[in-house]
Formats: sequence, C-alpha cells, structure tokens
Amino acid sequence: MAEEIYVRAVTRQDFEQWLPLWDGYNAFYGRSGATALAADITQITWARFFDAYEPVHALVAESNGRLLGLAHYIFHRSTTALGPTCYLQDLFTDEAARGQGVGRALIQEVYEQASKAGSLRVYWQTHETNRTAMQLYDNVADRTGFVVYHRRW
Repeated sequence: MAEEIYVRAVTRQDFEQWLPLWDGYNAFYGRSGATALAADITQITWARFFDAYEPVHALVAESNGRLLGLAHYIFHRSTTALGPTCYLQDLFTDEAARGQGVGRALIQEVYEQASKAGSLRVYWQTHETNRTAMQLYDNVADRTGFVVYHRRW
C-alpha cells in the first residue's frame, strides 16, 4: 500500500530537505556543475517564499517526514483577466518517488491555491523532451499550442 502524500506550504525548517530537490530540479534542466545557479540565486529564491510582498510561493510534498517533491508558483497580472494568473514555474519530484502521485498532488494543490487567490488560470511549460512528465500534464491540463520564445543577455 502506498504511503500518504501530504502537500503543504514550505517552512523555514524545510531548507535542508528542499535544497536537494531544488538542486535536482536545476540539474534536470542542465543547471549543474559549471552551469549551476549562483548560490545567491538559491538564497534569494528561498527568502522570497517567506516574504509577504513577493508573489512567489512554494509547496512541498511530504511522506513520513521526508520531502518528495516541490512546486514553486507565481501570481501575476494579465491583460486578459481581472484576477491574478498563476504560473507554475518549478515542479520536481525526487527520482525515487516518481510515479507515486507526487507531481499530481502538487499540481492539484497549486490549483487549489490559485482558486483561493481568485485566479482562473494556471499554466506552465516544460521541455519537449520531458515526455514522462507530459504524460501526467496531458491528464491534468490542456495543451495550449503556444510556442515559447526567450532571449538572454
């Protein structure tokens, strides 16, 4: 029988277990070693979760005191809605916990938090090669058909 997954807001006491998940998420997207995020980005990101003036929020999935996954989401304004729009920026499940409903539980809680905030839309993006995650995403959301462009400098 599978262990119960509990999704909740991150707390300051979670840092030691959150950090390996954050590092795993970044490594998955090629941000490790020579291309790793600077330590100050991680520290500022962590601090933002606890700043009431920031629109950045964090959830963790936990089972038996162990963090299994994370979700970071941001509320922002839109030109096409009166209420906030919710962007699910980061979603990651520990490799050993994949396929156990952790990602689905995190997404569902983001949906709940978005609804409570008056948001009518939650959206996110993933890399086209992330086929395993896309199997889940195709079951919990609709593909929009939009193509993402960006520029770095």
